Amino acid sequence: MTQTGIRDTTEAELDRVMESAAEAAEAFGALTPRERAALLRAVGDAVDAAADELLPIAQRESRLPEARLKGELGRTTFQLRLFAQVLEDGAYLEATIDHPDPDWPVGPRPDLRRVLEPLGPVVVFGAGNFPFAFSVIGGDSASALAAGNPVVAKAHPGHPELSVRTGDVVSAALREAGAPDGAFAVVLGQETGRRAVLHPHTRAVGFTGSIPGGRALHDLAATRPDPIPFYGELGSINPVFVTRAAAASRAEAVLSGYADSFTLGTGQFCTKPGVLLLPEDTPVETLAEAVRGRSGAPMLNERIERGFAEGYRSLAEHEAVEVLVEGGPHDGEDGTTVWTPSLVRTTAKRFLENSRELLEERFGPVSLVVTYSEPAEAERVADILPGQLTAAVHGEDADDQAGPLLNRLRRRAGRVLWNGWPTGVSVTHAMHHGGPYPATTSVLHTSVGSTAIRRFLRPVCYQQVPQHLLPQALRDDNPLSVPRRIDGELHLP
Repeated sequence: MTQTGIRDTTEAELDRVMESAAEAAEAFGALTPRERAALLRAVGDAVDAAADELLPIAQRESRLPEARLKGELGRTTFQLRLFAQVLEDGAYLEATIDHPDPDWPVGPRPDLRRVLEPLGPVVVFGAGNFPFAFSVIGGDSASALAAGNPVVAKAHPGHPELSVRTGDVVSAALREAGAPDGAFAVVLGQETGRRAVLHPHTRAVGFTGSIPGGRALHDLAATRPDPIPFYGELGSINPVFVTRAAAASRAEAVLSGYADSFTLGTGQFCTKPGVLLLPEDTPVETLAEAVRGRSGAPMLNERIERGFAEGYRSLAEHEAVEVLVEGGPHDGEDGTTVWTPSLVRTTAKRFLENSRELLEERFGPVSLVVTYSEPAEAERVADILPGQLTAAVHGEDADDQAGPLLNRLRRRAGRVLWNGWPTGVSVTHAMHHGGPYPATTSVLHTSVGSTAIRRFLRPVCYQQVPQHLLPQALRDDNPLSVPRRIDGELHLP
Protein backbone atom coordinates (compact mmCIF):
# COMPACT_ATOMS: atom_id res chain seq x y z
CA MET A 1 0.00 0.00 0.00
CA THR A 2 1.26 3.50 -0.82
CA GLN A 3 1.69 6.31 1.70
CA THR A 4 -1.60 7.80 0.51
CA GLY A 5 -3.45 4.58 1.38
CA ILE A 6 -3.84 3.49 -2.25
CA ARG A 7 -3.24 -0.24 -2.34
CA ASP A 8 -1.63 -2.30 -5.06
CA THR A 9 -3.78 -4.09 -7.60
CA THR A 10 -4.31 -7.73 -6.69
CA GLU A 11 -3.64 -10.57 -9.10
CA ALA A 12 -7.36 -11.27 -9.39
CA GLU A 13 -8.10 -7.60 -10.09
CA LEU A 14 -5.40 -7.50 -12.76
CA ASP A 15 -6.91 -10.57 -14.41
CA ARG A 16 -10.30 -8.84 -14.55
CA VAL A 17 -8.74 -5.66 -15.98
CA MET A 18 -6.87 -7.58 -18.67
CA GLU A 19 -9.92 -9.69 -19.50
CA SER A 20 -11.98 -6.54 -19.90
CA ALA A 21 -9.30 -5.01 -22.14
CA ALA A 22 -9.23 -8.13 -24.30
CA GLU A 23 -13.01 -8.09 -24.62
CA ALA A 24 -12.92 -4.43 -25.64
CA ALA A 25 -10.13 -4.86 -28.19
CA GLU A 26 -12.21 -5.88 -31.20
CA ALA A 27 -14.88 -3.21 -30.76
CA PHE A 28 -12.36 -0.48 -29.96
CA GLY A 29 -10.15 -1.41 -32.88
CA ALA A 30 -13.15 -1.51 -35.21
CA LEU A 31 -14.01 2.14 -34.59
CA THR A 32 -13.25 4.34 -37.57
CA PRO A 33 -10.26 6.66 -37.32
CA ARG A 34 -12.57 9.65 -37.04
CA GLU A 35 -14.52 8.02 -34.23
CA ARG A 36 -11.32 7.37 -32.28
CA ALA A 37 -10.18 10.93 -33.00
CA ALA A 38 -13.34 12.18 -31.30
CA LEU A 39 -12.56 9.98 -28.29
CA LEU A 40 -9.06 11.39 -27.99
CA ARG A 41 -10.34 14.95 -28.13
CA ALA A 42 -12.92 14.13 -25.46
CA VAL A 43 -10.14 12.83 -23.20
CA GLY A 44 -8.03 15.93 -23.84
CA ASP A 45 -10.97 18.19 -22.98
CA ALA A 46 -11.69 16.22 -19.79
CA VAL A 47 -8.08 16.39 -18.60
CA ASP A 48 -7.97 20.13 -19.27
CA ALA A 49 -11.23 20.57 -17.35
CA ALA A 50 -9.81 18.63 -14.40
CA ALA A 51 -6.60 20.67 -14.25
CA ASP A 52 -7.53 22.53 -11.06
CA GLU A 53 -7.93 19.20 -9.28
CA LEU A 54 -5.00 17.33 -10.86
CA LEU A 55 -2.29 19.99 -10.60
CA PRO A 56 -2.22 20.25 -6.80
CA ILE A 57 -1.98 16.45 -6.51
CA ALA A 58 0.86 16.39 -9.05
CA GLN A 59 2.67 19.19 -7.25
CA ARG A 60 2.41 17.44 -3.89
CA GLU A 61 3.53 14.03 -5.15
CA SER A 62 6.24 15.07 -7.63
CA ARG A 63 7.72 18.16 -5.86
CA LEU A 64 7.63 19.92 -9.24
CA PRO A 65 6.64 23.59 -9.45
CA GLU A 66 3.15 24.53 -10.56
CA ALA A 67 4.31 26.40 -13.68
CA ARG A 68 6.24 23.37 -14.93
CA LEU A 69 3.26 21.06 -14.30
CA LYS A 70 0.83 23.42 -16.05
CA GLY A 71 3.03 23.38 -19.14
CA GLU A 72 3.33 19.62 -18.98
CA LEU A 73 -0.42 19.15 -18.70
CA GLY A 74 -0.87 21.32 -21.77
CA ARG A 75 1.68 19.20 -23.62
CA THR A 76 -0.26 16.09 -22.59
CA THR A 77 -3.57 17.22 -24.00
CA PHE A 78 -1.83 18.59 -27.10
CA GLN A 79 -0.46 15.09 -27.74
CA LEU A 80 -3.97 13.67 -27.63
CA ARG A 81 -5.21 16.23 -30.13
CA LEU A 82 -2.19 15.71 -32.38
CA PHE A 83 -2.98 12.00 -32.63
CA ALA A 84 -6.59 12.90 -33.37
CA GLN A 85 -5.29 14.82 -36.40
CA VAL A 86 -3.15 11.84 -37.39
CA LEU A 87 -6.23 9.63 -37.34
CA GLU A 88 -8.27 12.04 -39.42
CA ASP A 89 -5.48 12.27 -41.99
CA GLY A 90 -5.49 8.48 -42.36
CA ALA A 91 -2.00 8.12 -43.86
CA TYR A 92 -0.86 6.25 -40.73
CA LEU A 93 -2.78 3.18 -42.01
CA GLU A 94 -0.32 2.82 -44.92
CA ALA A 95 -3.18 1.46 -47.02
CA THR A 96 -1.74 -0.19 -50.14
CA ILE A 97 -3.52 -1.88 -53.03
CA ASP A 98 -1.96 -3.93 -55.82
CA HIS A 99 -4.54 -4.98 -58.41
CA PRO A 100 -4.21 -8.30 -60.23
CA ASP A 101 -1.63 -8.22 -63.00
CA PRO A 102 -1.14 -11.32 -65.18
CA ASP A 103 1.96 -9.76 -66.74
CA TRP A 104 3.81 -8.92 -63.49
CA PRO A 105 7.54 -9.52 -64.16
CA VAL A 106 7.99 -12.21 -61.48
CA GLY A 107 4.77 -14.05 -62.32
CA PRO A 108 1.04 -13.30 -62.31
CA ARG A 109 0.12 -11.04 -59.40
CA PRO A 110 -3.06 -11.67 -57.41
CA ASP A 111 -5.17 -8.94 -55.83
CA LEU A 112 -3.18 -7.87 -52.74
CA ARG A 113 -4.23 -5.25 -50.20
CA ARG A 114 -2.26 -4.27 -47.08
CA VAL A 115 -3.17 -2.11 -44.08
CA LEU A 116 -2.00 -1.55 -40.51
CA GLU A 117 -4.24 -2.91 -37.75
CA PRO A 118 -4.23 -2.67 -33.92
CA LEU A 119 -2.20 -5.15 -31.89
CA GLY A 120 -4.56 -5.55 -28.93
CA PRO A 121 -4.25 -4.59 -25.24
CA VAL A 122 -1.14 -2.49 -24.49
CA VAL A 123 0.41 -2.13 -21.03
CA VAL A 124 2.00 1.28 -20.44
CA PHE A 125 4.44 2.01 -17.60
CA GLY A 126 4.32 5.64 -16.50
CA ALA A 127 7.51 7.63 -15.90
CA GLY A 128 8.36 9.37 -12.64
CA ASN A 129 9.82 12.60 -14.01
CA PHE A 130 6.84 13.60 -16.17
CA PRO A 131 3.68 12.82 -14.16
CA PHE A 132 1.43 13.91 -17.02
CA ALA A 133 3.23 13.80 -20.38
CA PHE A 134 4.94 10.41 -19.91
CA SER A 135 2.54 8.88 -17.44
CA VAL A 136 -1.01 7.53 -17.32
CA ILE A 137 -2.28 9.41 -20.38
CA GLY A 138 1.08 10.44 -21.80
CA GLY A 139 2.53 9.77 -25.22
CA ASP A 140 2.60 5.97 -25.01
CA SER A 141 -1.04 5.77 -23.92
CA ALA A 142 -2.15 8.40 -26.44
CA SER A 143 -0.45 6.66 -29.36
CA ALA A 144 -1.66 3.20 -28.31
CA LEU A 145 -5.26 4.42 -27.98
CA ALA A 146 -5.00 6.23 -31.30
CA ALA A 147 -3.89 2.99 -32.95
CA GLY A 148 -7.04 1.31 -31.66
CA ASN A 149 -5.67 -0.61 -28.68
CA PRO A 150 -7.12 -0.74 -25.16
CA VAL A 151 -4.57 0.56 -22.64
CA VAL A 152 -3.77 -0.68 -19.16
CA ALA A 153 -1.60 1.98 -17.51
CA LYS A 154 0.72 0.83 -14.72
CA ALA A 155 1.02 3.78 -12.31
CA HIS A 156 4.45 5.02 -11.30
CA PRO A 157 5.04 4.67 -7.53
CA GLY A 158 6.16 8.30 -7.37
CA HIS A 159 2.65 9.65 -8.04
CA PRO A 160 0.01 6.99 -7.28
CA GLU A 161 -2.79 9.35 -6.26
CA LEU A 162 -2.38 11.42 -9.40
CA SER A 163 -2.30 8.27 -11.53
CA VAL A 164 -5.54 6.93 -10.07
CA ARG A 165 -7.36 10.24 -10.34
CA THR A 166 -6.12 10.86 -13.90
CA GLY A 167 -7.23 7.34 -14.79
CA ASP A 168 -10.70 8.09 -13.44
CA VAL A 169 -10.92 11.23 -15.60
CA VAL A 170 -9.75 9.38 -18.71
CA SER A 171 -12.02 6.37 -18.19
CA ALA A 172 -15.07 8.56 -17.61
CA ALA A 173 -14.35 10.65 -20.71
CA LEU A 174 -13.93 7.58 -22.89
CA ARG A 175 -17.09 5.99 -21.54
CA GLU A 176 -19.18 9.14 -22.02
CA ALA A 177 -17.82 9.52 -25.58
CA GLY A 178 -18.88 5.98 -26.50
CA ALA A 179 -15.78 3.84 -26.05
CA PRO A 180 -16.39 0.22 -25.03
CA ASP A 181 -15.90 -0.77 -21.40
CA GLY A 182 -12.35 -1.93 -20.81
CA ALA A 183 -10.71 0.51 -23.20
CA PHE A 184 -8.67 2.08 -20.39
CA ALA A 185 -7.65 1.19 -16.84
CA VAL A 186 -4.97 1.98 -14.24
CA VAL A 187 -3.22 -0.63 -12.12
CA LEU A 188 -0.68 -0.26 -9.31
CA GLY A 189 2.23 -2.19 -7.83
CA GLN A 190 5.67 -3.44 -8.82
CA GLU A 191 4.58 -7.08 -8.89
CA THR A 192 1.46 -6.04 -10.79
CA GLY A 193 3.68 -4.56 -13.50
CA ARG A 194 5.63 -7.79 -13.83
CA ARG A 195 2.44 -9.82 -14.06
CA ALA A 196 0.99 -7.42 -16.61
CA VAL A 197 3.98 -7.92 -18.93
CA LEU A 198 3.52 -11.69 -18.67
CA HIS A 199 -0.26 -11.67 -18.90
CA PRO A 200 -1.51 -13.67 -21.91
CA HIS A 201 -3.85 -10.84 -22.99
CA THR A 202 -1.03 -8.27 -23.23
CA ARG A 203 0.05 -7.70 -26.83
CA ALA A 204 2.70 -4.95 -26.37
CA VAL A 205 4.36 -2.86 -23.65
CA GLY A 206 5.45 0.78 -23.50
CA PHE A 207 7.97 1.74 -20.81
CA THR A 208 9.93 4.82 -19.72
CA GLY A 209 12.35 4.38 -16.84
CA SER A 210 15.70 3.05 -15.72
CA ILE A 211 18.00 0.67 -17.57
CA PRO A 212 17.87 -2.07 -14.89
CA GLY A 213 14.10 -1.94 -14.53
CA GLY A 214 13.42 -1.66 -18.24
CA ARG A 215 15.86 -4.40 -19.15
CA ALA A 216 14.29 -6.78 -16.61
CA LEU A 217 10.83 -6.20 -18.05
CA HIS A 218 12.14 -6.39 -21.62
CA ASP A 219 13.62 -9.80 -20.86
CA LEU A 220 10.31 -10.95 -19.36
CA ALA A 221 8.49 -9.89 -22.52
CA ALA A 222 11.02 -11.78 -24.65
CA THR A 223 10.85 -14.98 -22.61
CA ARG A 224 7.06 -15.34 -22.66
CA PRO A 225 5.71 -18.40 -24.50
CA ASP A 226 4.54 -15.82 -27.05
CA PRO A 227 7.12 -12.99 -27.00
CA ILE A 228 5.65 -9.52 -27.44
CA PRO A 229 7.09 -6.14 -28.44
CA PHE A 230 8.58 -4.15 -25.55
CA TYR A 231 9.15 -0.50 -26.39
CA GLY A 232 11.37 0.82 -23.62
CA GLU A 233 13.10 4.15 -23.22
CA LEU A 234 15.88 3.37 -20.76
CA GLY A 235 18.99 5.53 -20.44
CA SER A 236 21.07 8.15 -22.24
CA ILE A 237 23.89 10.59 -21.43
CA ASN A 238 23.23 12.81 -24.48
CA PRO A 239 26.82 13.96 -25.18
CA VAL A 240 27.59 17.45 -26.44
CA PHE A 241 30.72 18.02 -28.56
CA VAL A 242 32.18 21.51 -28.94
CA THR A 243 34.59 22.00 -31.83
CA ARG A 244 37.76 24.08 -31.64
CA ALA A 245 36.24 26.71 -33.92
CA ALA A 246 33.10 27.06 -31.78
CA ALA A 247 35.13 27.24 -28.56
CA ALA A 248 37.37 29.91 -30.06
CA SER A 249 34.51 32.10 -31.27
CA ARG A 250 31.84 31.79 -28.56
CA ALA A 251 32.97 29.69 -25.62
CA GLU A 252 31.17 31.79 -23.01
CA ALA A 253 27.79 31.49 -24.76
CA VAL A 254 28.20 27.75 -25.27
CA LEU A 255 29.19 27.11 -21.67
CA SER A 256 26.33 29.23 -20.33
CA GLY A 257 23.86 27.35 -22.52
CA TYR A 258 25.24 24.04 -21.36
CA ALA A 259 24.82 25.01 -17.70
CA ASP A 260 21.20 25.96 -18.40
CA SER A 261 20.53 22.66 -20.13
CA PHE A 262 22.04 20.12 -17.75
CA THR A 263 20.59 21.78 -14.64
CA LEU A 264 17.08 22.11 -16.09
CA GLY A 265 14.57 20.20 -13.99
CA THR A 266 17.32 19.41 -11.46
CA GLY A 267 18.93 17.22 -14.10
CA GLN A 268 15.97 14.82 -14.11
CA PHE A 269 15.29 14.73 -17.86
CA CYS A 270 16.03 11.72 -20.04
CA THR A 271 17.60 14.22 -22.46
CA LYS A 272 19.86 15.89 -19.89
CA PRO A 273 23.31 16.40 -21.42
CA GLY A 274 25.57 14.41 -19.13
CA VAL A 275 28.92 14.72 -20.92
CA LEU A 276 30.51 17.80 -22.51
CA LEU A 277 33.50 17.44 -24.87
CA LEU A 278 35.67 20.59 -24.96
CA PRO A 279 39.07 21.53 -26.41
CA GLU A 280 41.56 21.43 -23.54
CA ASP A 281 42.33 25.17 -23.69
CA THR A 282 38.66 26.16 -23.18
CA PRO A 283 38.19 28.21 -19.98
CA VAL A 284 36.28 25.57 -18.01
CA GLU A 285 36.21 27.86 -14.96
CA THR A 286 33.62 29.93 -16.84
CA LEU A 287 31.30 26.90 -16.78
CA ALA A 288 32.14 26.18 -13.15
CA GLU A 289 31.18 29.71 -12.16
CA ALA A 290 27.90 29.41 -14.01
CA VAL A 291 27.15 26.16 -12.18
CA ARG A 292 28.07 27.58 -8.77
CA GLY A 293 25.57 30.36 -9.31
CA ARG A 294 22.63 27.99 -9.70
CA SER A 295 20.11 27.75 -6.91
CA GLY A 296 18.97 24.37 -5.70
CA ALA A 297 15.65 22.60 -6.29
CA PRO A 298 14.00 19.47 -4.91
CA MET A 299 14.37 16.13 -6.64
CA LEU A 300 11.31 14.09 -7.49
CA ASN A 301 11.32 11.74 -4.52
CA GLU A 302 13.54 10.10 -1.93
CA ARG A 303 14.20 7.01 -4.04
CA ILE A 304 15.62 9.13 -6.87
CA GLU A 305 17.62 11.18 -4.34
CA ARG A 306 19.23 8.02 -2.98
CA GLY A 307 19.99 6.69 -6.45
CA PHE A 308 21.52 9.96 -7.57
CA ALA A 309 23.59 10.36 -4.39
CA GLU A 310 25.06 6.92 -4.92
CA GLY A 311 25.72 7.51 -8.61
CA TYR A 312 27.27 10.92 -8.02
CA ARG A 313 29.55 9.62 -5.31
CA SER A 314 30.84 6.81 -7.53
CA LEU A 315 31.63 9.42 -10.19
CA ALA A 316 33.17 12.06 -7.93
CA GLU A 317 35.40 9.52 -6.18
CA HIS A 318 36.64 7.92 -9.39
CA GLU A 319 40.40 8.21 -9.74
CA ALA A 320 40.10 9.61 -13.28
CA VAL A 321 37.87 12.50 -12.24
CA GLU A 322 38.45 15.92 -10.69
CA VAL A 323 35.56 17.67 -8.92
CA LEU A 324 35.15 21.26 -10.10
CA VAL A 325 31.91 22.11 -8.29
CA GLU A 326 30.69 20.09 -5.31
CA GLY A 327 26.94 20.54 -5.15
CA GLY A 328 24.55 18.37 -3.22
CA PRO A 329 21.62 18.40 -0.80
CA HIS A 330 20.80 21.43 1.34
CA ASP A 331 17.90 22.47 3.53
CA GLY A 332 15.46 24.62 1.62
CA GLU A 333 13.54 27.58 3.00
CA ASP A 334 10.34 25.54 3.41
CA GLY A 335 12.08 22.64 5.10
CA THR A 336 12.41 20.53 1.97
CA THR A 337 15.73 19.21 0.70
CA VAL A 338 17.07 21.02 -2.36
CA TRP A 339 19.94 19.89 -4.57
CA THR A 340 22.49 22.22 -6.12
CA PRO A 341 24.34 21.06 -9.27
CA SER A 342 27.80 19.52 -9.43
CA LEU A 343 30.46 19.54 -12.13
CA VAL A 344 33.36 17.14 -12.62
CA ARG A 345 36.16 16.93 -15.18
CA THR A 346 38.47 14.44 -16.84
CA THR A 347 40.56 14.21 -20.00
CA ALA A 348 39.66 12.34 -23.16
CA LYS A 349 42.58 9.98 -22.59
CA ARG A 350 41.40 9.03 -19.13
CA PHE A 351 37.79 8.92 -20.27
CA LEU A 352 38.68 6.37 -22.95
CA GLU A 353 40.56 4.30 -20.40
CA ASN A 354 37.61 4.32 -17.97
CA SER A 355 34.65 4.63 -20.30
CA ARG A 356 32.58 1.84 -18.75
CA GLU A 357 32.28 3.60 -15.39
CA LEU A 358 32.22 7.16 -16.69
CA LEU A 359 29.49 6.48 -19.26
CA GLU A 360 26.93 5.44 -16.67
CA GLU A 361 23.88 7.69 -16.56
CA ARG A 362 23.60 9.80 -13.40
CA PHE A 363 19.96 10.87 -13.21
CA GLY A 364 20.24 14.22 -11.50
CA PRO A 365 22.16 17.53 -11.36
CA VAL A 366 25.69 16.57 -12.36
CA SER A 367 27.66 16.67 -15.59
CA LEU A 368 31.09 15.49 -16.70
CA VAL A 369 33.41 17.72 -18.73
CA VAL A 370 35.86 15.83 -20.96
CA THR A 371 38.71 17.86 -22.44
CA TYR A 372 40.45 16.73 -25.64
CA SER A 373 43.84 17.73 -27.04
CA GLU A 374 43.09 17.14 -30.72
CA PRO A 375 40.01 16.41 -32.86
CA ALA A 376 40.99 12.74 -33.23
CA GLU A 377 40.54 12.28 -29.47
CA ALA A 378 36.99 13.66 -29.63
CA GLU A 379 36.25 11.34 -32.55
CA ARG A 380 37.51 8.34 -30.56
CA VAL A 381 35.12 9.28 -27.74
CA ALA A 382 32.26 9.44 -30.25
CA ASP A 383 33.23 6.02 -31.58
CA ILE A 384 32.90 4.27 -28.21
CA LEU A 385 29.57 5.78 -27.17
CA PRO A 386 26.69 3.38 -26.56
CA GLY A 387 23.28 4.18 -28.07
CA GLN A 388 21.91 7.63 -27.21
CA LEU A 389 18.63 9.49 -27.45
CA THR A 390 20.52 12.58 -28.60
CA ALA A 391 23.97 13.84 -29.48
CA ALA A 392 24.89 17.46 -30.19
CA VAL A 393 27.66 19.28 -32.00
CA HIS A 394 28.42 22.96 -31.44
CA GLY A 395 30.41 24.15 -34.41
CA GLU A 396 30.78 26.83 -37.06
CA ASP A 397 29.57 26.82 -40.67
CA ALA A 398 33.13 26.48 -41.96
CA ASP A 399 34.28 23.83 -39.53
CA ASP A 400 36.37 20.89 -40.66
CA GLN A 401 35.87 19.14 -37.33
CA ALA A 402 32.07 19.14 -37.43
CA GLY A 403 31.50 16.83 -40.39
CA PRO A 404 33.43 13.82 -39.03
CA LEU A 405 31.73 14.23 -35.65
CA LEU A 406 28.23 14.41 -37.10
CA ASN A 407 28.93 11.39 -39.26
CA ARG A 408 29.90 9.36 -36.19
CA LEU A 409 27.11 10.60 -33.96
CA ARG A 410 24.32 9.84 -36.42
CA ARG A 411 25.23 6.17 -35.96
CA ARG A 412 24.94 6.47 -32.18
CA ALA A 413 21.88 8.63 -31.60
CA GLY A 414 18.26 8.97 -32.64
CA ARG A 415 18.39 12.78 -32.75
CA VAL A 416 21.45 14.79 -33.77
CA LEU A 417 21.53 18.49 -32.88
CA TRP A 418 23.53 21.33 -34.37
CA ASN A 419 24.24 24.27 -32.05
CA GLY A 420 21.38 23.33 -29.78
CA TRP A 421 20.53 21.61 -26.51
CA PRO A 422 18.74 18.28 -26.15
CA THR A 423 16.43 19.24 -23.28
CA GLY A 424 13.07 20.07 -24.76
CA VAL A 425 11.54 17.38 -26.99
CA SER A 426 9.09 18.93 -29.43
CA VAL A 427 5.85 17.01 -29.96
CA THR A 428 5.63 17.11 -33.74
CA HIS A 429 5.56 14.95 -36.85
CA ALA A 430 9.31 14.89 -37.54
CA MET A 431 10.46 14.24 -33.96
CA HIS A 432 12.35 11.04 -33.23
CA HIS A 433 12.75 10.27 -29.54
CA GLY A 434 14.59 6.97 -29.55
CA GLY A 435 17.94 5.48 -30.42
CA PRO A 436 20.12 2.38 -30.29
CA TYR A 437 20.24 0.37 -27.06
CA PRO A 438 20.42 1.28 -24.20
CA ALA A 439 18.63 4.50 -25.16
CA THR A 440 15.70 2.34 -26.21
CA THR A 441 14.95 -1.32 -26.78
CA SER A 442 13.81 -0.71 -30.35
CA VAL A 443 16.01 1.43 -32.57
CA LEU A 444 13.24 1.57 -35.18
CA HIS A 445 10.68 3.57 -33.23
CA THR A 446 10.00 6.81 -31.37
CA SER A 447 8.01 7.47 -28.20
CA VAL A 448 7.37 11.15 -29.05
CA GLY A 449 5.78 12.56 -32.19
CA SER A 450 3.08 11.34 -34.51
CA THR A 451 4.99 8.29 -35.79
CA ALA A 452 4.91 6.84 -32.24
CA ILE A 453 1.59 5.30 -33.32
CA ARG A 454 3.50 2.86 -35.56
CA ARG A 455 4.68 0.85 -32.54
CA PHE A 456 1.20 -0.39 -31.78
CA LEU A 457 0.09 -1.43 -35.26
CA ARG A 458 0.85 -4.51 -37.34
CA PRO A 459 0.50 -5.04 -41.10
CA VAL A 460 -2.09 -7.43 -42.48
CA CYS A 461 -2.19 -8.35 -46.18
CA TYR A 462 -5.48 -9.47 -47.74
CA GLN A 463 -5.27 -11.60 -50.89
CA GLN A 464 -8.22 -12.07 -53.22
CA VAL A 465 -10.68 -11.06 -50.49
CA PRO A 466 -14.14 -9.89 -51.68
CA GLN A 467 -14.89 -6.18 -51.39
CA HIS A 468 -17.57 -6.49 -48.72
CA LEU A 469 -15.21 -8.45 -46.44
CA LEU A 470 -12.27 -6.07 -46.72
CA PRO A 471 -11.39 -3.38 -44.12
CA GLN A 472 -12.89 -0.07 -45.18
CA ALA A 473 -9.49 1.45 -45.90
CA LEU A 474 -8.88 -1.17 -48.63
CA ARG A 475 -12.23 -1.11 -50.41
CA ASP A 476 -12.30 0.32 -53.90
CA ASP A 477 -14.75 3.08 -52.97
CA ASN A 478 -12.47 4.22 -50.08
CA PRO A 479 -15.29 5.07 -47.63
CA LEU A 480 -12.78 6.41 -45.08
CA SER A 481 -11.25 8.80 -47.63
CA VAL A 482 -7.69 7.92 -46.63
CA PRO A 483 -4.53 8.29 -48.75
CA ARG A 484 -3.57 5.03 -50.47
CA ARG A 485 -0.83 3.66 -52.67
CA ILE A 486 -2.48 1.93 -55.60
CA ASP A 487 -0.39 -0.09 -58.04
CA GLY A 488 2.68 1.78 -56.85
CA GLU A 489 1.27 5.31 -57.14
CA LEU A 490 0.14 7.50 -54.25
CA HIS A 491 -3.55 8.49 -54.43
CA LEU A 492 -4.87 11.25 -52.19
CA PRO A 493 -8.59 11.33 -51.30
